[in-house]
Amino acid sequence: MNRLIKIAAAGLVVAAASVAYAKPVKYELPPEVAALKPGPNQDVAVNNCTACHSADYIQTQPHGPKFKKDFWQAEVTKMIKVYGAPIDDADASKIVDYLTATY
Repeated sequence: MNRLIKIAAAGLVVAAASVAYAKPVKYELPPEVAALKPGPNQDVAVNNCTACHSADYIQTQPHGPKFKKDFWQAEVTKMIKVYGAPIDDADASKIVDYLTATY
């Protein structure tokens, strides 16, 4: 048991030392090539949705007559409750209206 504790402690020391000497990684994101379609409350959607993902993500969601307000409400709710998107209730309803009208 003591040997296992010593091995674990040594591993922690090595991990801590490597973090102390790690250099920050710098990278450049490629330019955005997609944009959200114009529509009512587009600015609210841009300000909230594209903080976490590109416009491409929205454009790849299912389309068609059965993907209306209930679908978009569920998607926005998922982004808030499952993924922790910091969207307030007033903006959430505007985003749902935008997505329903535009996509």
